[in-house]
Amino acid sequence: MEEIVRGMNYVIEQGWAFYWGTSEWKGAEIIEACEVADRLGLIRPVCDQTRYNILDRSRVDYDFVNLYKKYKFGVTAFSALSSGVLTGKYKNGIPKGSRMAVPGFDKILANGLEEKTAKAVQLEVVAKELGCTLPQLAIAWCVANTNVSTVLLGASSIDQLEENLKQRCANLH
Repeated sequence: MEEIVRGMNYVIEQGWAFYWGTSEWKGAEIIEACEVADRLGLIRPVCDQTRYNILDRSRVDYDFVNLYKKYKFGVTAFSALSSGVLTGKYKNGIPKGSRMAVPGFDKILANGLEEKTAKAVQLEVVAKELGCTLPQLAIAWCVANTNVSTVLLGASSIDQLEENLKQRCANLH
């Protein structure tokens, strides 16, 4: 861990970056990196880029809970739409051209697909009650978490991005 912390600080010292973060690290690994940085008087990681959505919450909502106050740690969330599950596109099977139809991705992404799709169908009812779409609800849910500093979005068209960014269900508190 010391080698990683020193290496990232070298990158910062060279002016190649202002801060450093991790990606998909466990909470214990991040705590270790912060403790090493503190012991050596170096810069800690400031955030983790991790999968986070209404169906996949364990790392951000449970594993990282000690990081937020102690280290002022942030989360850069990706997969807010659970690789498309929270768009409703998989409720009638796997459409051609979707990520789940791509060889290699299908094995990774399809794990628990039926269960996730069933939950997405239930969440779609909630979204309608709130006056928004399922993707808007999913994105607003991620944004509403005060420990999430950034939500990364992917879209296959400008129209899709614009629709997903509408804040019709932003008030989830």
